[in-house]
Amino acid sequence: MPKIDPLLSTKFYIPPARPELISRPRLLQQLNDGLFCKLILISAPAGFGKTTLVSEWVEQLCLEHTEKVQRIAWLSLDENDNEPKRFLTYFIHALKQANGIETDLGENALGMLQSSQPPSPEIVLTSLINDFSNFSEDILLVLDDYHVIEMPAIDDALVFLLDHLPSNLHLIITSRVDPSLPLPRLRARGQVTELRAADLRFTLDEASDFFRHMAGLEISSSEIAALESRTEGWIAGLQLAALSMQGRDDISEFISSFTGDHRYIVDYLVEEVLQRQTEEIRSFLLQTSILSRLNHSLCDALTERKDSKSLLGELGRANLFIVPLDNNRHWYRYHHLFGDVLRAHLVQEHPEQVSTLHQRASAWYEQNGFFPDAIRHSLTAEDYEQAAGLVEQVWSGMDRNRQSAQWLEWAKVLPDDIVRSRPVLSVGYAWALLDRGELEAGEVRLRDAEKCLEKDSSEIVVVDEEEFRFLPATIATARTYHSLAVGDIRNAMTYARQALDFLSADEYLRRGTPASLLSLASWTDGDLETADQALVNAMASYKKAGNILYAITGAYAIADMRITLGRLRQAFDVCQQALQLAEGQADFVLWGIVDVYSAMGDLYREMNNFEAAEAYLFKARELGEKSQVPRWRYRWCLVQARLKESQGDLDAAFNLLDEAEANYRRGPMPDVRPTTALKTRVWIKQNRLSEALGWVKEQGLSFQDELSFLHEFDHITLARVLLAQYKADRKIEPLHDVIDHLERLLKEAERGNRMGSAIEIRILQALVYEAQGDIPRAIESLEHALRLAEPEGYIRIFLDEGASMARLLSEANTRDVVPEYVGKLLNGFGEIEHKIPANQSLIEPLSEREREILSLIAYGLKNKEIAEQMVISLNTVLYHTKNIYGKLGVNKRTQAVLKAQELNLL
Repeated sequence: MPKIDPLLSTKFYIPPARPELISRPRLLQQLNDGLFCKLILISAPAGFGKTTLVSEWVEQLCLEHTEKVQRIAWLSLDENDNEPKRFLTYFIHALKQANGIETDLGENALGMLQSSQPPSPEIVLTSLINDFSNFSEDILLVLDDYHVIEMPAIDDALVFLLDHLPSNLHLIITSRVDPSLPLPRLRARGQVTELRAADLRFTLDEASDFFRHMAGLEISSSEIAALESRTEGWIAGLQLAALSMQGRDDISEFISSFTGDHRYIVDYLVEEVLQRQTEEIRSFLLQTSILSRLNHSLCDALTERKDSKSLLGELGRANLFIVPLDNNRHWYRYHHLFGDVLRAHLVQEHPEQVSTLHQRASAWYEQNGFFPDAIRHSLTAEDYEQAAGLVEQVWSGMDRNRQSAQWLEWAKVLPDDIVRSRPVLSVGYAWALLDRGELEAGEVRLRDAEKCLEKDSSEIVVVDEEEFRFLPATIATARTYHSLAVGDIRNAMTYARQALDFLSADEYLRRGTPASLLSLASWTDGDLETADQALVNAMASYKKAGNILYAITGAYAIADMRITLGRLRQAFDVCQQALQLAEGQADFVLWGIVDVYSAMGDLYREMNNFEAAEAYLFKARELGEKSQVPRWRYRWCLVQARLKESQGDLDAAFNLLDEAEANYRRGPMPDVRPTTALKTRVWIKQNRLSEALGWVKEQGLSFQDELSFLHEFDHITLARVLLAQYKADRKIEPLHDVIDHLERLLKEAERGNRMGSAIEIRILQALVYEAQGDIPRAIESLEHALRLAEPEGYIRIFLDEGASMARLLSEANTRDVVPEYVGKLLNGFGEIEHKIPANQSLIEPLSEREREILSLIAYGLKNKEIAEQMVISLNTVLYHTKNIYGKLGVNKRTQAVLKAQELNLL
């Protein structure tokens, strides 16, 4: 993998105090006082001496050996640090190397960042914060030039750190603009010390001291006052003025000759400085101005000289705004303002040189293994052939490190004709687009790659021979992903098998992705036995490749499949194994088990262990909120909604399903339990039949539909809706259709060995027969469900059906059907009666007819009187009364009325 940055050590170099500038005790004292705050912010435009001031201060701290700070760390930021992983890596390295002494601080956090899928910045920083609890010394960390950071995720990470800042870590930020931090809150709490332009400006006394003692210029007090006034104490302007006045006889005239804002003054004064240099120095300054950092080897390559080392030393001695970046003075940079003006002069005076200079810089960076810098310079030079080759070389490494977004930004600059002639580059482009969900654009790039493979080798360009060797497998894998995303299951399976055929058995990491996608295709198709085994094999492949993170993340999907197969215990086992595999690993793998914790929560919910379910869901949410796990919130909301539904809190369940729907993102995972169907089931329990029927109409569902696993959950829900409709109006015709529909669903589920689905269908059959009054057939269906469910420990699948199921289980108990298991379930119903809170919906709502009879009972009418008033038989009244008692969990008329009043049903 190419190096990330050519100057890692220089980023941590503490610039020395500049002897040509005066000491500023008033500001140093403010900084000392700021050590008692969480943050010191120095915010002012360019040229106000922010870095210089902090350099002097940290040098003073080192000399005084203050008890408040034992170690000092420095991080010089630039525009290339706008990526959370890169920023945090440098951030932690700076702390580890404070005072130039390596420590173990942040070792685990760096391990997280070096993983193929790093966790969120919050998780990384939490690990770092924990390390500080065992670190005995105080560290001051300077983040210099923070204004170059534009990535909100980095700002958010810094906010998180400030909110949890260890007492032995002190932050100081220098910036040209205020960072996106909660400064008002920090001010209100007295947690920030701020120095701004008004504080940093030279006073008249400081300006006088600078010109007379530091610059050695003999000028009058009135002239100093004029300079101070015109520059408003702006330090860079005063420094440039001092350089320009060296050796002049016409100082008074010079001082009166410039006015205007800071940019005008800089342009004017740099022009003055440049005119006073030899042609050799001037040419060197202009040519090397394209570099963000300089060393003699790079400058020699750029200028085609051999004496850059001596010239850099000469510039430093002349104080020509060149800043050393390491103790050995191997690397330098120009003062930002000075560099800006130099580049403007280069473009104005020698535009023909600019492209050539960038090409030379790119070549030097490539030769020295610094590919990102080489790419940037080649793109700036518009040398797209060179850039394309470099971008191709870094694709595989950046893709594995989840840096496809940055890579894509480079690739998008390249002309299409250059990309299309390079098959590896085209495939990389396709994958980067697929990762962003740009399916159509990704498919176009895949076709480009495939066309390249049909051409003669002389017509294509290949730089990365290793990736080219695996290109057929890579294309087939990308085709698998694309086909799954657009719902083309057959082609997805075909492409996945092709990819696996292209790869040898020992290519464990490369085989893992197509094997996983093949599993998802089989799952979508309803072949869960094949899908289960395929995903198990894929996870084993990842494990053999040493990628524990990938080996863990598939566990929740395996568990989900096994739940549908009716194998709760195996689902539980695979989750436990994933949790055990995470033990002893670096903390960064923990984010990979967020969905596993959610799966465990759902399994414990089904076992009727709400306490354990809540504990696992709490852990899942805690990790999920700190991570970047795709779709974690969606999955967590689904499980939490089911738990709330089981607990009788239907309003909360519905709200969670709304949240899940808002967080849903289409991907290769099959959506086998759509949120709309789950919401419909809640509507049924809330007695909102019109909304439930509206869903049926909206989905266009009917009993004549061709059945498929992908829509199995929808069709089971359809049966539930029509059963609820029957209970409301007692029309017999739809119920016959429901019975036939459930029989078709059962045969399909059993054919696919989906015993989890079969258990629910059998339960629903029992409830339909019970509603018809056909108790023998209801018990027969229930017994089938019980015998399938008992070995796996199902509980909630029965209890969540409510009073009708309680009645059926009571009847089964009298017939000695699976007595021990039925007794356990009936005990569960006894617990429910005490858990339903007041003013909450019933487990099974009353039908309109039942509500009418209940209101007449409340008026004191006897059963015979109710029958006469409603023009129904006495037996029908008795039947409905029994249902009412069961749903309310009572056995007397007076209890029924009191319970109904408590639930606001009367």
